[in-house]
Amino acid sequence: MSDVLHADAMRVLSAWRATTEEGDLARKRALELLAEGPGTLTRAHRAGHLTASALVVDADGRVLLCLHGRLGKWMQLGGHCEPGDTTLAEAALREATEESGIDGLTLDPDPIDVDVHDVRCGAGDGTPATGSTHYDVRFLVHAPAGATEHLSDESSALGWFRAGELPSPLASATARQIPPALSRLV
Repeated sequence: MSDVLHADAMRVLSAWRATTEEGDLARKRALELLAEGPGTLTRAHRAGHLTASALVVDADGRVLLCLHGRLGKWMQLGGHCEPGDTTLAEAALREATEESGIDGLTLDPDPIDVDVHDVRCGAGDGTPATGSTHYDVRFLVHAPAGATEHLSDESSALGWFRAGELPSPLASATARQIPPALSRLV
């Protein structure tokens, strides 16, 4: 992965002020991981790697969640950084666009949350999935008026939900990112 993306991740996480204790602890853990170098942004770093995700929100305050095809849980859109990504925010926007099928998404470049969680994922080279840890930096993405989502191969379903009416089962810390995201809509 590029030194440019690594430098951006270090800058973003060093400057970001978490809105929860859990988010701040995850931010610190992500910075400790990044101290190992740019390789920590690739899925080949099996001990753990940084990922970027996006909570897509519309003007009415609804959030777009996907039912993850492999995990069977509802969560925000997102995933692994790719070689062409130069910023974490760019990676999150790319993932949101690919997984939602919505054109014209706009990004708030300041994270809304960071979460560290254990997963099973492949190294990206065709080897079977093994245990790893995702250090997930989460961003707010705004959907344009009248946006229509289109299901990708990575999800079993997509749906718009209000904060008080979230689906089940919900992935870990998905709900935690919604209040800071909605507070930015005011």
